[in-house]
Amino acid sequence: MTTEKLFYQDPYIKSFSAQILQSRKDEQGRYYVVLDQTAFYPTGGGQPHDTGTINDVQVYDVEEVEGEVRHFVDTPIEEKECVGEIDLGRRFDHMQQHAGQHILTAAFEEMYGYKTVSFHLGKEICAIDLEIPALQEEEANNVEDRVNAIILENRPIEARWVTANEIDNFPLRKDLSVKENIRLVIIPDFDYNGCGGTHPNSTGQVSSVKILHWEKQKNSIRVHFICGNRVLKQLHEKHQVIQRLNALLSAPQEDLEAATNHVKEQQKSLEKTVSELKTELMEEEAHGLIDQATTMENDRLVKKVYKERPMNELQQLAKHITKKADSIMVLLVSEKDDKLQVVCARSQDIDMNMKELIASVLPKINGRGGGNAMIAQGGGDNILSPEAFIEEMMSKLVHGQSC
Repeated sequence: MTTEKLFYQDPYIKSFSAQILQSRKDEQGRYYVVLDQTAFYPTGGGQPHDTGTINDVQVYDVEEVEGEVRHFVDTPIEEKECVGEIDLGRRFDHMQQHAGQHILTAAFEEMYGYKTVSFHLGKEICAIDLEIPALQEEEANNVEDRVNAIILENRPIEARWVTANEIDNFPLRKDLSVKENIRLVIIPDFDYNGCGGTHPNSTGQVSSVKILHWEKQKNSIRVHFICGNRVLKQLHEKHQVIQRLNALLSAPQEDLEAATNHVKEQQKSLEKTVSELKTELMEEEAHGLIDQATTMENDRLVKKVYKERPMNELQQLAKHITKKADSIMVLLVSEKDDKLQVVCARSQDIDMNMKELIASVLPKINGRGGGNAMIAQGGGDNILSPEAFIEEMMSKLVHGQSC
């Protein structure tokens, strides 16, 4: 069931009347209608679909299935006649981006022989993939200048239907993917390309093209760019950010990079100082815990319960203690929400396996852990109080079950 495509007759069309030929659900349960004619562009050729309304019902997707253009709607439409309204702002944005891509791709090929192998028209940013291993900044700048010169010349953009026999009359940029219903988009003396998308009538309506950045993408270079009104939008957003940074860093735009580097260096220095102070505090804490250690047979024992203390701090504290004192064992537990975390450690002169100790008690809290003979750690559910869990570990020590 073929639908007449009004957007090829007039890409600027905003409203139209049509007959509803079908009103159905697809395999996913989505409502859709098929019209005898439509101005809604379906997704295809790298260009997203149009949106709008049919009889005031929102059209959120448009797809073409074997010539049948399906308009997906929020609720079923039962009327036989309808009026469609296109979101022309969205449509014109897509026209600007698509035409801008044609000009950008043609300029890369004209100036450097770089071929485009794919195109993506995103909601905010567009991209083309160039079949090259690297792109130089000078090349990108030169291409951008050429593109905007073509735009400023306001050359016509012509869409033309041709037959297979007429193809040889045009210097096509790449081979066609179809052999019938061939539609060419032409910028005279610059670009000739098979395309089924919508475009403005002249290059001047693209307004401008700005290359934003590029990156390596497998075996190609992905060039990110924007066209038309998106350039102004990005300029406005970036200017707003720069103004806020001017105030935050007390620096004009030309000095923002230096000011940012200065802040980063200050941050590194402060982070180093904080780390050194934390180490000093932990050493003092270790001394204090050693002084408070209790005697257990021939050894000393440090045991302590904390609230929401990170595991890495428990490990560091245990290491400080066992390095500073002989004949000492450490049992540290931290309680957080419904979890317990534990670290056990010993000094070099004690013959006891901490990994075996923690493995013997963690099942009591449905826990798991690991480590070595000197220091081990683990965690589990808070089904015992931290104090009761330490008592369990001490019981294993006293009865020698960790050996």
